Amino acid sequence: MSQDLFHEDEQLSEVLQQVSGHLRVSLANIHIALSRLIPPDLRDRQEQVDLNAAVLYQSYYRILRLANNLSDAAEPERPVGYSQTNGDIVGTCRDVLDRAGVPAEMLGIRLEFRCAKERHTIAMNRDRIERLLLNLLSNAFKFIGSGEKRVSLEVRIDPGYVYLTVSDTGRGIPPEMLDTVFDRCRQTNRLDPPPHGLGLGLPICRRIVQEHGGSLALTSEPGKGTSVTVSLLNRRMAAVVKEPTILFGSSGINPTLMELADALPREAFLQKYLD
Repeated sequence: MSQDLFHEDEQLSEVLQQVSGHLRVSLANIHIALSRLIPPDLRDRQEQVDLNAAVLYQSYYRILRLANNLSDAAEPERPVGYSQTNGDIVGTCRDVLDRAGVPAEMLGIRLEFRCAKERHTIAMNRDRIERLLLNLLSNAFKFIGSGEKRVSLEVRIDPGYVYLTVSDTGRGIPPEMLDTVFDRCRQTNRLDPPPHGLGLGLPICRRIVQEHGGSLALTSEPGKGTSVTVSLLNRRMAAVVKEPTILFGSSGINPTLMELADALPREAFLQKYLD
């Protein structure tokens, strides 16, 4: 990369981080205002208020997801990656799929999970792996089409690698787009239905996998669906580190709904699903 391009890239990253930061501050204020103007007990009592509030909360989660993606895209490549601990990759995958169960039901999608083992421990960053899986599920949900609606997550364990494969029975990707699907933010011919994202999901997924020393492969056939296979190193940390307790929703944010926000109907953001 030339010196000029390097400085342009640095400047763009700085701008994206600033934009993301401003969005987060404004969104925090919006979240507080929403909870005060339309408190949960009012939503529980009045169905129409709950439906109207769901539209606002869906928009809030979509913009929050965008802010997170912009922040991630602006970060420099990490040769080592985020901190990792020894954790159960099978349980993590099963938990993410369980949390996506109700949203999938709303879309008429049947979720399937396959793994020959109940547990398997590897070195990983659980938050990042969950984000990876939710991004892949979001894409599968968005492109599922109108025929058979099935999305599966399979975990295969070999001596050297653990393979996570998310497959769907959706529309698939045209062959001419397969080579550029990881650079979709530069494409004008969008695949995804409105509201359009910036095409950052798959590049972020690839980055998360690379942080774990792995790789990502995508295969697709128009009209038959898409499969994304993640290869993670089958290794553990030398020192035994206790896996941190995940305080799901402790910040008032439902991370599952946030990552799936672009793919879901407004009903997914009713009060009973935000709790």
